[in-house]
Amino acid sequence: MTRAATSTEPIPLLDLQAQYDTLRDEIRPVIDRVCDSQWFIGGPEVTGCEEEIAAYSDCKFGIGMSSGTDALLCGMMALCIGPGDEVIVPSFTFFATAGCVSRLGATPVFADVDPVTYNLTAKTIEPHITDKTRLIIPVHLFGQCADMEPIMALAAKHGLTVMEDAAQTIGATYKGKKAGSIGHLGTFSFFPSKNLGCFGDGGMIVTNDETLAKTCTKMRNHGAEPKYYHALIGGNFRLDALQAAIIRIKLPYLDGWSKARGENACRYAGLLEKTPLGLPHIADHNVSIFNQYVVRCPGRDQLRAYLAEQGISTEVYYPVPLHLQECFAYRNGKVGDLPHCEQAAAEVLALPVYPELTEQQQARVAGAIADFYDHAWNG
Repeated sequence: MTRAATSTEPIPLLDLQAQYDTLRDEIRPVIDRVCDSQWFIGGPEVTGCEEEIAAYSDCKFGIGMSSGTDALLCGMMALCIGPGDEVIVPSFTFFATAGCVSRLGATPVFADVDPVTYNLTAKTIEPHITDKTRLIIPVHLFGQCADMEPIMALAAKHGLTVMEDAAQTIGATYKGKKAGSIGHLGTFSFFPSKNLGCFGDGGMIVTNDETLAKTCTKMRNHGAEPKYYHALIGGNFRLDALQAAIIRIKLPYLDGWSKARGENACRYAGLLEKTPLGLPHIADHNVSIFNQYVVRCPGRDQLRAYLAEQGISTEVYYPVPLHLQECFAYRNGKVGDLPHCEQAAAEVLALPVYPELTEQQQARVAGAIADFYDHAWNG
C-alpha cells in the first residue's frame, strides 16, 4: 500500500512503513513461528538464510553475522589482520570500513576515489601499497560495484587479499558477477535502511573459499569448535534467528525493489536534467541497485535546507572523509590529501529513491530543486 502524495505531505528519505504494509501478513506468522520454536540463536532460520543469500550472491558459503560492521570485523579476524598490517580503504565511506581495521590494531591507509562513481580504483589504490599492506577493501558505494577486475589483478600482482564491502550493493552486478562474489570474501549489511533490511542489525559474509568460511563460522562464536573448545579467539557475531527469518521473507522481493529503485533513478534523470545537479553515473558494465540516489549539488547545504522547508527529507553520505576525522588524526591526514573524497563530501546529497516513491512525489522533489536554483540560490 502506497500513500497518496499531496502538495504538503512530507516526503521521507525512506518509507519503511510503506514496505512493511505490503509484507505484514507474511512477516507476522514467521515471527510467531520463531517465538513458538524458542530457537533464537542459530538453527534452521539462520542456516536457511545463509544458504539462500549465498545462492543469490553466486557464492558457495554464507556466514550470518550480527551486523555489517561485525561482518567486516570477523572477516579481518579470519584473515589474521592485526598490528603492523596495513589495510587500504577509501576515505569516502561509512566509518565501519576503517573503524574495524583500527579495532584490530592494524593501520587504515586512506585512498582517494573515482570522482564519478565514488569508488576505489586500481589507480587510486596502487600508490598506497607497501610491504606492510595485507588487505584491500573496495567499498561498493551507493549501490554500484567498484571496477573490480583491475583491483583483483593488482591484488594478485602484490599477493594481497580483497574483501568487498558490499553493505550497500546486495544484488548489484559487475560484468555479470554479483557483488560479494568477486573478491576473496564479501560482506553485507541488513540494516533496516538497506535494500534488503531486517528489523534491527544483521549482516553476512559470503565467500567461495571453504577454509575462510569455516574460520569465519568459528570466529562468530568465540572461536569455538566444538562448543567450549577454543582454537581461536573470536567474538559474538551471530545473526539472530528472528532477523534471519525476516530476511528470508524479504529476499524474494529484493530484485523487484531494486528494479523499482532503478526506475525511479531513470525518472529522476529526466526530471533533473536541466538543473545544475551532477547526476549519478553508472558504468556500462554495472547494474546498480541504487541503495541511495546521490547527486552533486552547487550550494548543497542551502539546497538541503530549502528542501527541508518543503517537507522533503535528504541525507549527506558522508560529510567528513575519514582521513579528516578526529579519531584518525594520528594518520596525519590533512585537507588536500585526497581531493576527490573531499570534494564529494562537500557536494553530495541523497534524494528519496525508495521503491514505493510515487511519480507525483518525485515530480515534487524535482520541482522544489528547480525552484531553488531558479529563485533561492545565491551562487
